[in-house]
Amino acid sequence: MSDKQRTLKAAIEFDGIGLHTGEKVHLKVLPAPANHGYKFQRVDLDGQPIIDANCDLVVGTQRGTTIEQNGARIYTTEHILAALYGCEIDNALIQSDGPEIPIMDGSSWMFVQKIHEVGAEELEANREYIELTENIAFEDTEKNVEMLAVPTNGGEFRLTVMVDYNSPILGTQHASMYNLGEFVPEISRCRTFVFLKEVAYLAKAGLIKGGDLDNAIVLVERQYSIEELDEIAKLVGKERLDVTVESKGVLNTVKMHYENEPARHKLLDIVGDLALTGKFIKGHILAARPGHAGNVEFAKVIKNWAKKQKGEVHFDLSKKPVYDINDISKILPHRYPFLLVDKVMDMDESTIVGVKNVTLNEPFFQGHFPDNPVFPGVLQVEAMAQVGGIFALSTVPDPENYSTYFLKIDKVKFKQKVLPGDTLIFDLKLESPIRRGLVHMSGKAYVNDKVVSEAEMMAQIVKDKGN
Repeated sequence: MSDKQRTLKAAIEFDGIGLHTGEKVHLKVLPAPANHGYKFQRVDLDGQPIIDANCDLVVGTQRGTTIEQNGARIYTTEHILAALYGCEIDNALIQSDGPEIPIMDGSSWMFVQKIHEVGAEELEANREYIELTENIAFEDTEKNVEMLAVPTNGGEFRLTVMVDYNSPILGTQHASMYNLGEFVPEISRCRTFVFLKEVAYLAKAGLIKGGDLDNAIVLVERQYSIEELDEIAKLVGKERLDVTVESKGVLNTVKMHYENEPARHKLLDIVGDLALTGKFIKGHILAARPGHAGNVEFAKVIKNWAKKQKGEVHFDLSKKPVYDINDISKILPHRYPFLLVDKVMDMDESTIVGVKNVTLNEPFFQGHFPDNPVFPGVLQVEAMAQVGGIFALSTVPDPENYSTYFLKIDKVKFKQKVLPGDTLIFDLKLESPIRRGLVHMSGKAYVNDKVVSEAEMMAQIVKDKGN
């Protein structure tokens, strides 16, 4: 992959129909300056709002990836983004006069052709990569999705995909891309697919209004009567489906480019959805039974991991907390003026995220320092420890009868001042399993997504109340 950022040498244009909205759309993809990234623009709306291609802005993943910003939405973004990413274009402004990117032939191929026609221009700015240095995992047990990102020796972007829909027609399929250079010749032509049994459901749900039998591979798992085909035809706006079933249960409306074209298209979708990280990735992505929802969530995980490596991370404080102050008061023994955690936003078997809102009303600001109030570093460590205490005490059935006591504090660093008005966010990770009541955690404190302090701590859970 290039070390320099790239953009298009000239604008490219497309006319087509949105797969789900059925609306005609004119698309124009313009060159953009360095560090612009991918941005969509709804030129049909007042003010022509911009929508950043950002996984944090995704609002829908049903049969496509939808992004919303500045009061505007853009649907089915994955195929154009996959084309740009696969052609190593870093910066582009994608203007649309409708709500959805045109489906074209159901792949990225038509976008890729135009990109190659105009060519790419190298910019002066260096390209920033997300280079994996450790394994990153994601799992959605409800949807049976598993994804893993691992480092690669050569620093290539590699993808391996397995799809299995418990279908005797599709079976279990695998697809691989050993480097980004294989995207155009091996992946970009691969079209979206749908089971014929899904077509009626999707049409009734108000989706696939622009769907046609020539912009998707249609898989058929059983024999359909003429009456059934006529009913499906009406739902997709046709008088009759004049179709036959080819080998391997595929309608005769398209010819398969590859026997594993469905798996390759899933790989294409992953490329387009991971483009929402905003960076090219150096690493190997392995995905089992992926879909847009899992792809987008994994993009967020990778993006946040990369931010943490740079000392930056984003936390969503708008959602409902896991524990509010009343819940915390039932777990921790601390009280005013020494209860230094306001809420817990996330917690799982190995991590916890807690919040402390810093205000001038707190008593220590009277002396630290009167004319220049600064939140004391030792209290930052104490607040971090209290978040760790919530994590530790949540593992016992009667936390009100236990306390946590410091055994060791190590690797403490303070990186910038914390002032009244700041919101401190503590992100802690369990470093080793809890044994004999010993809890070893590492933590970082953030203000405005930047690290302000960090520490490693060891404490012991002690039952000192009750029987």
